[in-house]
Amino acid sequence: MKAIIETGGKQYTVTEGSEIFVEKLQGNEGTKVVFDKVLMLDNNFGTPYVEGAKVTGEIVKQGKQKKIIVFKYRQKNNYHKTQGHRQPYTKVVIKSIK
Repeated sequence: MKAIIETGGKQYTVTEGSEIFVEKLQGNEGTKVVFDKVLMLDNNFGTPYVEGAKVTGEIVKQGKQKKIIVFKYRQKNNYHKTQGHRQPYTKVVIKSIK
């Protein structure tokens, strides 16, 4: 079974048993998560969501991604600024698609 879900303003294609990295969700490791914003379920598209469709998953890990460096620079003005950023994420394993 294949589905497209929406969470955190992004869309993900999922199947049972797949692991996805999504924007940070509330909950600890082992917590069940239900995604009810299902855009497609087995080639049946919703308008905008498929009614009655749910995808359940389990949180495996909470973490932060690799650090990126943001460097701002303006020539001839003696201005430069360095800043780092680590985006938080949640790793989810899809258990069932209904």
